[in-house]
Amino acid sequence: MMSIYQRLFSCGIGYPPKPEENPVKFTFIYTKEHEAKEVLAREGESLLEVAHNNHIELEGACEQSLACSTCHVILEDKIFNDLPTPVEEEEDLLDLAYGLTLTSRLGCQVKVTRDMEGMTVKLPANTRNFYVDKKKAGSSDK
Repeated sequence: MMSIYQRLFSCGIGYPPKPEENPVKFTFIYTKEHEAKEVLAREGESLLEVAHNNHIELEGACEQSLACSTCHVILEDKIFNDLPTPVEEEEDLLDLAYGLTLTSRLGCQVKVTRDMEGMTVKLPANTRNFYVDKKKAGSSDK
């Protein structure tokens, strides 16, 4: 069984890019605490990988297999509108996400581009982990 630390870094490479890698810089905001954290990202990384590499608490329970909504993020209108349309599986999972907005996406499905420099990514106050929630619901029936 993987530890929390191993799961946290299983999707990313474990550290943010160095300045010589010409990183993309943007901000994650925890909506619950209104705390902002500036991060560095590599072009082509998913937002989930960026979060993990920069020690941002974004779960990603399914390890980018498009089977949960725990990496739900809220994007700025301009960034959201410039992204490719989500696949049907992502849309179905987003329907189940906590705090869904018109600019919600799954962080595992959004790849960083240079155009994202300076953006703000909001993290919902809570997430829904269907596997854990189902186990909790099942255990209360006993």
